[in-house]
Amino acid sequence: MSQYLWSRVDRVFTDALHTPDPILDSVLTDSAAAGLPAIQVAANQAKLLHLLAASMGARSILEIGTLGGYSTVWLARALPSDGKLITLEYEPKHAEVARANIARAGLADRVEVRVGAALDSLPVIESEGHAPFDLVFIDADKENNAAYFGWAVRLARRGALIIVDNVVRDGAIIDAAGDSRVQGVLRLIDHIAAEPRVTATGLQTVGTKGYDGLIIARVH
Repeated sequence: MSQYLWSRVDRVFTDALHTPDPILDSVLTDSAAAGLPAIQVAANQAKLLHLLAASMGARSILEIGTLGGYSTVWLARALPSDGKLITLEYEPKHAEVARANIARAGLADRVEVRVGAALDSLPVIESEGHAPFDLVFIDADKENNAAYFGWAVRLARRGALIIVDNVVRDGAIIDAAGDSRVQGVLRLIDHIAAEPRVTATGLQTVGTKGYDGLIIARVH
């Protein structure tokens, strides 16, 4: 009953506040047709990312975890024409689908998809001088969340936002003996609590994607 209710409430918001968008619909359709898991952010949460990026006038965005490019398109649309988004994806097949979706959205000129383990790609991004970033969105394997967050702080400017998705996991984070993904989230929380360069909060969310949540941090 709760999931049914949450999904209906999400639909009230998206039906009233989201303009129909064939491009975004095709991103989801083509991702599903390619066999990608349906674990992308919900539409209203993706639009939240867009609004945050647009409100802060972001010109440079780093995304860790691309999947089919759904959140990538939302974030890239917030950039000016000369803005840049670098998104990191471990799976070559996912990256191929994402590149096609990004090109269809007319954003290939401002989005770069890099394939490989993010912890290998992040030092390269630093060495190439792409930092500092205005916004970092982390939505990848949860086991490495703390390491990703550490790199996000290192590569972000003062005043940047770092957003981490899937940090509640149906409430499983209250179980200290949870699975490796829960342990990854708990390490992330401990890492953020001990990091003097950020101020952060966590939010629980419900909706079409179930019961989960996110952490939002601002770099000092």
